[in-house]
Amino acid sequence: MPNRLRAALTGLLAAATGIAVAELVAALINPAAGPAVAVGSVLIDAAPTPVKTFAVRTFGTADKPALLAGIAAALAAVAIAVGLLAARRRAYGLIGAALFAAAGAAAALSRPAAVLSDLIPSLTGGAVTAVALILLNPRPAVRSPEAPAPATFDRRRFLTAAALVSAAAVAGGSAVAVRRARGGAAKRSRDAVRLPAPADPARPLPTGQDPGFVTANRDFYRVDTALTVPRVDLDSWRLRIHGQVGHPRTLTFADLLDRPLTERHITLNCVSNEVGGPYIGTARWLGVPLAPLLREAGIRPGADQVVARSVDGMTIGTPLTTVLETPDVMLCVGMNGEPLPLEHGFPVRMLTPGVYGYAGACKWLTELELTTFDAFDAYWVVRGWAARAPVKTASRIDRPAPLSHVPAGRATIAGVAWAQGRGITAVEVQVDDEPWQRAELLPVPSHDTWVQWRTTRTVQPGLHTIRVRATDGTGAVQPDQRATPFPDGATGWHTITITADP
Repeated sequence: MPNRLRAALTGLLAAATGIAVAELVAALINPAAGPAVAVGSVLIDAAPTPVKTFAVRTFGTADKPALLAGIAAALAAVAIAVGLLAARRRAYGLIGAALFAAAGAAAALSRPAAVLSDLIPSLTGGAVTAVALILLNPRPAVRSPEAPAPATFDRRRFLTAAALVSAAAVAGGSAVAVRRARGGAAKRSRDAVRLPAPADPARPLPTGQDPGFVTANRDFYRVDTALTVPRVDLDSWRLRIHGQVGHPRTLTFADLLDRPLTERHITLNCVSNEVGGPYIGTARWLGVPLAPLLREAGIRPGADQVVARSVDGMTIGTPLTTVLETPDVMLCVGMNGEPLPLEHGFPVRMLTPGVYGYAGACKWLTELELTTFDAFDAYWVVRGWAARAPVKTASRIDRPAPLSHVPAGRATIAGVAWAQGRGITAVEVQVDDEPWQRAELLPVPSHDTWVQWRTTRTVQPGLHTIRVRATDGTGAVQPDQRATPFPDGATGWHTITITADP
């Protein structure tokens, strides 16, 4: 095997062994402290807003696997470089392993919820990488000029490489097994929860709705920065309420379930949603009303922001007046008749009707702090997004699909519109340059949900453009000017093109 290729493979093998061991240690201590996840989280935090927007628009809910794949490719390139350097001088390889460990450790320690033990996975992985490089690059023995050249096949190096491959496979497999076990434990903890009946149940859904008004848990969108879904130990979970309050308190999950629970159908949507985008859904939420909890804690004069913190350190800021004055702001424990799914915030998430998720829907909640907007900027505000984020009036065409073919003649056009907190009073549809015509609005349980709409229009054979716009409960018509989601939500009429076949 050519020397350069052998050196490159040596670097890859040493790095793979080190990373596999690091991930195994992280699985035992804290999965978020693994070098790949820690570095990925730092990259997410450091990425400029246009990059984040591009990732969500391009990869959708696969943005995290795409990021991890990119990190893996970058690590492979670095590992090859380290292997080539180590072949020239062992010290170069050891320096590379040390830098690998330092980068992972620094990334893990930079996370908001980091503890000192989060250094261990990366430091252990770096040490294993260094040892692997030494074993695969032994110092050459001193030979006399008359000594025969070494054999092409190096049995010791082959056995060392085979042992390292086996060790990496065992470590990687063990890490996967440990994570599955942790995930299984979290799932069993969730499955053991028995939610009490709501003291204030949701109104029955009106008759006459089309299928899909309520979004199934498995289909509900997920947009967050967590590369690994937090697995929360329900027995040790606590909710701390503090800051500008007269009576700070700490609640257990059982404490929340002992309080009167409210159940409501509420639509939640992400500020990253483009015009006509998929990041919106409606669920039947069960939770504890938040305003009474805060009032019991004794709100001090001057407080104007509620900062919610996740177990992974995410911060989301919500105007205090919104929490106190908006009906049905709650700490959710249930979703569509079952405990919150792990990926949607189990055991508790915050939900604020009429506000984009980044400003009122913290998942994996563990802390509520009353403070001021002058004193603290939450995660997304630091990155330029608006501090106050009421949902904008919007509408979407779901049928027919964009670029689809339909039979010429009478065609059904249908979709949804939303303006949570204000409600929708009218939806209008335009085909080509014909006059706008009102669509039928299907019944809804409240102003906090989207509205399904439908209409039937005659389309002649050929290409057609369809537009939709909505009017909210204040009488304001959805603006036609296109604006990107940054910094406070997209605007514009959803427009599609279809072909009517003769």
